[in-house]
Amino acid sequence: MIPSSYPDAQEIARLTARMLLEIKAVHFNAEEPFILASGLPSPTYIDCRKLISHPRIRATLMDFLTVTVMRNAGFEAFDNIAGGETAGIPFAAMVAERMALPMTYVRKKPKGYGRNARIEGDISEGQRVLLVEDLTTDGGSKLSFVDAIRETGASCGHTAVIFYYGIFPETEKTLGDHGVSLHSLCTWWDVLAEAKSQSLFEANTLAEVERFLNDPRKWQEENKK
Repeated sequence: MIPSSYPDAQEIARLTARMLLEIKAVHFNAEEPFILASGLPSPTYIDCRKLISHPRIRATLMDFLTVTVMRNAGFEAFDNIAGGETAGIPFAAMVAERMALPMTYVRKKPKGYGRNARIEGDISEGQRVLLVEDLTTDGGSKLSFVDAIRETGASCGHTAVIFYYGIFPETEKTLGDHGVSLHSLCTWWDVLAEAKSQSLFEANTLAEVERFLNDPRKWQEENKK
């Protein structure tokens, strides 16, 4: 069911950050940085997949994501909800249920046998498709999913994520140049603010995380091994 009331964007960001911290989806470690898929180090790591195991929190965040998209893009803006393989699939299904719309998912690459499909489910030519994912860093990984959707003759001008890094200035330009608007619930800045307010990490850890957020490329260069 489509939620009928919701907090403003600032309160949604604060509450989302609080929930991610509560279920320990957020990890800070400046002494032994995490290695990202890019091979670069980071003192921060987030695991949005944990949300699927927490029914009350996942339901609240899916309400938030649904109303955020409708508020920003329009209440009748979409005909189909697509999830990106694999993390986006459960969230796309839950948003589609709330919006009473068909749901599909997009593979990272063709299946390799049978129909060799990248799209599972039905997308029709001319449909307006919302791409749902768990998070985005620099926006680059979304473009392949968007292109696969557009190859069907459908349009895809919006992507919605629970978590947006919010520290790489090129992200929204990368998506915007591809004709895609980004909708998100919270960023690393929101998580850092909530972590500070609850004193959830050592002060020196929070200070190092803030240094990373202010200039991630410089921090990564200094901490390469």
